[in-house]
Amino acid sequence: MSRISIVIPMFNEARHIGRTLLAASKAAHAADIDCELIVVDNGSTDEGPQIARAFGAQVLLLPGLLIGALRNRGATVARGEWLAFIDADIEMPEDWLKQMFALATDDQGDVFGLDLHTPAAAPWFAAAWQRRSLRPSSRATRTVQWLPSANLLMRKQWFDKVGGFNETLRTGEDKEYTLRLHRHGARLLSVNTSVALHWGYEMTWREWIGKELWRQGSHLQLLRAHGMSLRLLRFPLLSLLVWLLDALAIVALLGGHAQQALLLLMAGLLPSLLLSLRQSIRQHHLSLTLQLWGLHWVRLHLASAALILGLCHWNARRPARG
Repeated sequence: MSRISIVIPMFNEARHIGRTLLAASKAAHAADIDCELIVVDNGSTDEGPQIARAFGAQVLLLPGLLIGALRNRGATVARGEWLAFIDADIEMPEDWLKQMFALATDDQGDVFGLDLHTPAAAPWFAAAWQRRSLRPSSRATRTVQWLPSANLLMRKQWFDKVGGFNETLRTGEDKEYTLRLHRHGARLLSVNTSVALHWGYEMTWREWIGKELWRQGSHLQLLRAHGMSLRLLRFPLLSLLVWLLDALAIVALLGGHAQQALLLLMAGLLPSLLLSLRQSIRQHHLSLTLQLWGLHWVRLHLASAALILGLCHWNARRPARG
């Protein structure tokens, strides 16, 4: 029988880790594969480690490490032929591994990830933000250049081949790692025949803004790791353009040129509108388009702020989470 090692980084996830481990175990049982659960704890002060042990997980206590290092330490002790990384607040569907192994048997890909959705209790901004990545069910699989690390599945030989996650990145380590996998010839497959549930959704506006500001802080680190490229530069440059248009609109308004200020403000709204249309048009949902329009407008401004803070050597640290 094949064996899978499931690595889960964690920091203060007592609310979710039991659900995550139970769902992962059920998926392994449904796929008839031996399962090894490895939780890498980053210094939790709640009951998360005790709960993880109660669900049969091996728990490594490694405080003070960044998220890439936590995943790497878990992979180091993994003994499975297959290796999966899932976040501590993700509930995988019971058919997760059965689906992925079928795709692997058909030689459709090398690294696999399921789409995510939020539970019904999530506030509108968290649900809309998660829905932006969902694709129509008619496109069950899609080959991509990178995958988020909320859930990743691969043969362990791919992890060994590329050398694991970058341990110096505060965030964006998943994109950097899977881009590296892609460059080494791995076929990355995004799958939406079923979805994983993200229980660690943002419960307040303040939390959503804080997380997004933190995520946007990865751009400079990715540029340092991969060099200058249009693909990595396009979003930071777009966000700076929006800030510039806003500033020009304020100057025009102060100078008594109300019509020019209005035109500049409308121009500044166009990038977020285009982003929302691109992500929602296939879902034919007007309210989702309008919600994403506002969220993208905020995100573009947060990206500029994160870029400026990064250029000023802002070193805010936050514990690595699953």
